[in-house]
Amino acid sequence: MQQQKSFQQRETGTLFLVPTPIGNLQDMSPRAVETLRTVDLIAAEDTRHTQQLLNYFGINTKQTSFHEHNWQAKIPGLIADLQNGKSLAQVSDAGMPSISDPGKELVAAAVENELTVVPIPGATAGVTALIASGLVPQPFYFYGFLQRKNSEQLVELQQLSTMRDTVIFYEAPHRLKKTLENIQKVMGNDRQVVLARELTKRYEEFLRGSVEELAVWAKNNEIRGEFVVMIAGTTEEILPEAPEDEIFLSVQEAVEELIAKGLKPNAAIKQIAKTRGLARQAVYADYHGLS
Repeated sequence: MQQQKSFQQRETGTLFLVPTPIGNLQDMSPRAVETLRTVDLIAAEDTRHTQQLLNYFGINTKQTSFHEHNWQAKIPGLIADLQNGKSLAQVSDAGMPSISDPGKELVAAAVENELTVVPIPGATAGVTALIASGLVPQPFYFYGFLQRKNSEQLVELQQLSTMRDTVIFYEAPHRLKKTLENIQKVMGNDRQVVLARELTKRYEEFLRGSVEELAVWAKNNEIRGEFVVMIAGTTEEILPEAPEDEIFLSVQEAVEELIAKGLKPNAAIKQIAKTRGLARQAVYADYHGLS
């Protein structure tokens, strides 16, 4: 067991996790500004980007780069600094360190070495978007970023489609259209989705509607800005995994078996379409003997 008393006097330094604005610089808290001003060193995801923030608030603290490509090489030196009594602030380009950004590895190393880690509260895009989305705010499931490879993304969305929690993830503008198409492919047309972009900035925007409506919007509009994507949880009955011998059943037999277990015909048709990767209309036609 490890017990941390965050503000107890000690000879070693403290690692402060400092959130930065996700858009509006006025969201920087006085405590966050003062922390960046008084620490010995700032470990920044992009020192050029962070320098703009430091200049705005008149902060002269020295920086060092710390990102996904150099964290393994940088951690030993940063841990040594903390052990020698230096205080360190870790920041990402926007929002909370470690949340879809670098940081978790340094935190883990600090904890392993029994060094003090102090989080400073502040902006995070996922929760900021969620509370204004109109979707159920709790429980929610934060996923981060989906895989870029299409086949892997479809597998992820299939897994997320059965969750009853509101699902939150981030998406880049150039991938949003395809991601919405994949959500539509996996979850159908009617699932409610909310998109949030340019949070806290002048052009902040929320788009609320069905998957189908938002997929159409994405096809017909120029897409700009990083997006928070929120998907309403499912309200459908979650079935147990299909038995191994189901693959030997015809589509009609598989649907009838689910109906015998208490599922309504349309729900059974939809489930078989999902598990077998078939179009729902094709399963419907097969079950009802339509040509």
